[in-house]
Amino acid sequence: MIVDPNIEFINELKRFSGSDLSTCMQCGSCSAVCDLSPEIAPFPRKEMIWSAWGLKEQLIADPDIWLCHHCGDCTTQCPRDVKPGEILAAVRQATWTHFSRPQFLSRWLANPVFLPLLILIPAGIIAAIIALAGTLKIPDGPVNYSAFFPHSWLNGSFAMITGIIILPHILSIRRFYKNLVIPSGRKKGKILTVIKDLFTHKRFTTCETHQSRSWSHILVVGGFCLLLFVTLFAILSVVMDQYPMHFWHPVKIAGNLAGLSLLIGLGMMAFDRIRSKEKKATGQFRDWFFLIMLFLLALSGMIVEAARFGNWDAAYVLYFIHLICVWQVIFYLPYGKFSHVIYRFLAMLKAG
Repeated sequence: MIVDPNIEFINELKRFSGSDLSTCMQCGSCSAVCDLSPEIAPFPRKEMIWSAWGLKEQLIADPDIWLCHHCGDCTTQCPRDVKPGEILAAVRQATWTHFSRPQFLSRWLANPVFLPLLILIPAGIIAAIIALAGTLKIPDGPVNYSAFFPHSWLNGSFAMITGIIILPHILSIRRFYKNLVIPSGRKKGKILTVIKDLFTHKRFTTCETHQSRSWSHILVVGGFCLLLFVTLFAILSVVMDQYPMHFWHPVKIAGNLAGLSLLIGLGMMAFDRIRSKEKKATGQFRDWFFLIMLFLLALSGMIVEAARFGNWDAAYVLYFIHLICVWQVIFYLPYGKFSHVIYRFLAMLKAG
């Protein structure tokens, strides 16, 4: 077998994982302690070998890097402190960067140098749309967000831009799925079982080291999905001329519960990352950017709601900031950490 190591890829894994791959002695402890590792072609030992050799093509075609839930059992038990869990997390990041289109957005999200630009892009687009609508000014009278950003312009532009973003992402995940190589002897997963496992985090709870992470993930995923439903319902209400809703409207209550779920779950994630030695080593800007944007989206949404009911003077400024948070999450969703849910789903579907 001829091995042509990708030195740039090896250095990338080292940089994002904070791990020295050369210290791995291939003892297999990582695979032995992992309750998620299958009997046929178990991980992460083979992935550690490929990473040390810089075999990028094999790794980005490997579904097992997505079967890993990054619970930390392998890292805790590693006798050389190589951090296999962090290595696989770095490989996952390299994978969605490789398949994402346009690729430069994915690279920007991995580099804090581009943070001002990442904020200015949605801010500039929102300001331009409001200017085209002819409402780029602070309205007089009681707070009425539709007088600042007409709902027809908001919903129309939101739908159009979301469609523009989703199309290349569909093509990206299609390439990813076709590129996956199933280990011989493995059975494909069943779609309903995979969906159930993802939403209940069933596999995560089999881990021991960081089992509590499952709760934070459930709160964030559940809160985000509920918030998405509330948003779609709000758009429908606008079309049917039944908006805005009063404070005690069931959907409004659901939206506030979704925001609270996000705030609690994201707070738990942030606390876990701050106290985790492994996460301190990586300092991955992409992960922190998305966590903070989701947190600000939920928090600003609640503040904007209070500003409307309380007729605050700063309501429209706060609303503009909230829109930036919303559109940042939507703009960069396919290129950030949340996209790994789709990649994980496809990998679990193809390789069990």
